Amino acid sequence: MKSADSYTIHTLGVPSLVLMERAALAVVQNMKERKTDISKPLIVCGSGNNGGDGFAIARLIQEEGWMPEVLFAGRESSLSEECAVQKKIVENMGIPVVTEIPKKEYTVIIDAVFGVGLSREISGRYAEIIRWMNEQNCAKTAVDIPSGICSETGRVLGIAFRADLTVSMACVKIGCELYPGKEYAGETVAAPIGISTDIFKEDPSVCMTYDREDLPVLLPRRKANSHKGSYGKVLMITGSSGMAGAAYLSARAAYAVGAGLVQIYTSENNRTVLQELLPEAIISCYQEYEEERLDKLLAWADVVCIGCGLGQSRLSEQLLIHTLEKANVPCVIDADGLNLLAGHMDLLGRADAPVILTPHMLEMSRLTKESVPAIQERRMEIVRKFTEEYPVICALKDSRTVVAAKGRQPFLNLAGNSAMAKAGSGDVLAGTITGLAAQGSAPFKSACTGVLLHACGGDDGRDRKGAYSLQARDLIGGIEHCLAGI
Repeated sequence: MKSADSYTIHTLGVPSLVLMERAALAVVQNMKERKTDISKPLIVCGSGNNGGDGFAIARLIQEEGWMPEVLFAGRESSLSEECAVQKKIVENMGIPVVTEIPKKEYTVIIDAVFGVGLSREISGRYAEIIRWMNEQNCAKTAVDIPSGICSETGRVLGIAFRADLTVSMACVKIGCELYPGKEYAGETVAAPIGISTDIFKEDPSVCMTYDREDLPVLLPRRKANSHKGSYGKVLMITGSSGMAGAAYLSARAAYAVGAGLVQIYTSENNRTVLQELLPEAIISCYQEYEEERLDKLLAWADVVCIGCGLGQSRLSEQLLIHTLEKANVPCVIDADGLNLLAGHMDLLGRADAPVILTPHMLEMSRLTKESVPAIQERRMEIVRKFTEEYPVICALKDSRTVVAAKGRQPFLNLAGNSAMAKAGSGDVLAGTITGLAAQGSAPFKSACTGVLLHACGGDDGRDRKGAYSLQARDLIGGIEHCLAGI
C-alpha cells in the first residue's frame, strides 16, 4: 500500500491531501449507508496519515450538521505533514480536540490511531486509550484497519480496537480477513479513493479473491455438441476398507460440478455400498497392489484424485508412490494421501504432471515440519515458501483457505462458514477441484474455483439447514443449487 500510495502521488501526481479527503468521504459515506448514528461522534486520531484521515472525517461530519469531537492520541512532535494540515483545519473550525480520555458518551467512535504500518506491540497510553474505546457502548468504525491488528497476519499486537465496520482504502487488508483480525474488523469494505492498484497486478505477494458473482466466468463452459468424454474422465483412488463414505463424497462432488465420467478405484469391501450410493460411477476394486492394472487406470484418466479415506497402510503407500511416479495428468492429493506424502516429499520433484495438495492445518504441519500455531500465524509466508520449494499448487484449508503456487498471486477465499466444519467436507472439496480439472480447467484455476464453489455451497447449505445440522452431503446439494442458477 505504501508503494501504491507513492506511485499515485509521485508518478501520477495525485496530491496526498486529495487522497486523504477521498478517504474521509468514503468513511462517512459508508457509515451513512449503514445508518450509523453520527450525531455525537468521537474520532480518535494518531499522528500519522491515518490520523489525518480522522481529522478530515471530523470536519466532514461537522459539515453534515453535527458537532464531532477529536481525541488526539498521538504526539505533536510526530505529526506527519498531511496530518498536521488536517489537524490545523479542524482547530480553525472550532472542533474540540482533546488529549485526555473524555468522560462522555458517544453514538460512534471512529478509530484513526494507527494504519497499516504498525508492527510493534501496543502499550502504555495507546493501550489505555484503545481499551477505553472498546469499553464504550456505541457503534465503532475503523479507518483502513483496526488499530492494533497486524496488516499482514491478522495478529493482535497486544491490544486492538474492536470495530463493527472497517473501511479500507483501495483494498481490504489481509489482516482484516485472517483470524483473529477478522473478529476485530467486523464488516470490511474496500473504498476506491483514487489510489492506483496497477502495480499489484503482477506482484505475487498481493492476494486476490473471488466472489460468488464471479462463478459464471470461472467455471468451464458446457458445449451443446458434446458427450461425456468432453468433460473428462476422473480416477478416484479413494476409500480403504470401511471408508466408502469418503470415496462416495469425493466422487459425487466431481459429478456435481460437471465431470463426464468417474471411476472409483477402492477396496473390494466398498464395492456393494458404492454401487448402491453412486450407480453413475464405475467401481473398480483392489485387494492387493497390482502395478499393471494401476498403470492402465492412470493411462485412462484425465485427472486423478488420491487420498480420501485411503488409509495409511503399506498398500496405500504403494498406490500413492506409483501414482506420483507414473501419472502424466493432474493429480489432486488429499487426506491420507497427504499424510503418506509427508514421508516421501522427494516424489513432488519427480512428478511429471501438475500436483494439487489440499491440506488442513495439521496435514500442512506434517508436510512442512512447522507447528500448527506457527502456520496459523504465518500462513501466507509458510505457504509461499512451501510452493517455492516444491512445484505444487497448495490449497491450505482453514476458516480462510488460501491457494498458492509459485509465481502466482495467492487466492484468499472469503466465502464459507463454520457450519462446514464437519467430517467429509474435505472429501467434497477434493472432488470439486478434481471435477473442474477434469473439464480442462487449468490446475490453479481449478483449485481457486473449487475452493470458492465449495464455500458457496456451504453458505447455501447453511441458509437452508442452519449452522448446526449441515452435513458434508449437504455441501454437494449447496453446490448444485449454486450451479443451477448459472
